Amino acid sequence: MRTLEDKRVLITGGASGIGYAMAQHFGAQGARLVLTDINEPLLTQAATRLRDAGREVAEYRLDVTDPQDVARGRDRINADGGPIDVLVNNAGTVFGGYFLDVPLERHLTTLGVNLLGPVIVTHAFLPDLIARPDAHLVTIASLAGYGGAPGGSTYGASKWGVIGFSESIEMELAKQGHTHVHVTTVCPGVVSTGLFDGARPLRLTSILTPDDVAEAVVRGVLHDRGYVRTPWLVKVAPVLRGVLPHRAFNAVHGFFGGASTMDTWTGRGTGRAETTDYNPTSV
Repeated sequence: MRTLEDKRVLITGGASGIGYAMAQHFGAQGARLVLTDINEPLLTQAATRLRDAGREVAEYRLDVTDPQDVARGRDRINADGGPIDVLVNNAGTVFGGYFLDVPLERHLTTLGVNLLGPVIVTHAFLPDLIARPDAHLVTIASLAGYGGAPGGSTYGASKWGVIGFSESIEMELAKQGHTHVHVTTVCPGVVSTGLFDGARPLRLTSILTPDDVAEAVVRGVLHDRGYVRTPWLVKVAPVLRGVLPHRAFNAVHGFFGGASTMDTWTGRGTGRAETTDYNPTSV
């Protein structure tokens, strides 16, 4: 996609964090923004700020885990402004704690938002992307999709799943001849959105800002990149995973701090739900 001027860009979980930062950066490229979030008051505030900055914004309350709500949302979005050109699956959640210390309900919520959410939303909107002359699908994954995540087991599982889902859709589209629909999978390290307050960045790296990720995503879309991986260590993670024996990879993973990232996690408050589009507080 060589230009975002006048392209309609839908961002789930767009009221705060990486989602809101991406809205700012896509808007700066002339995109027409469609923001969704389950937190309606926060969504309204975000849309108002963007409009005050001169951006064109439509906002819709949307629960990415509810197929019927997503289907209704798609109908409203299309009726109000026409089909989208870019879909950004950004909505996500994280709960810290060892597996048995976290209630099962929270594990299921994590998988529902982080993995089933992109599946549900993509299933609803992919036909619209295919029908456009030039389109893009972006899904936010994580470094946690490349290695074990003690203290965030289902978060890691969901991001492994997201990577596999995104790669599979990319290959399907190519196989079906829909090469005009480009796919980008985004794998950042620890980002200072509030979701990961207290989490440690990997050794020899720094905590990313939402703007860091948003800028990289927009650049990736404009260059039709299959992956956006940041910081540098994320770029080598899949290579190391592919060439090292299992125990050797785990040792390297542990040396760089991948096994202890969540040890000091607090999020927005210990024991509280932490989400990009499911939490009533701003990041």
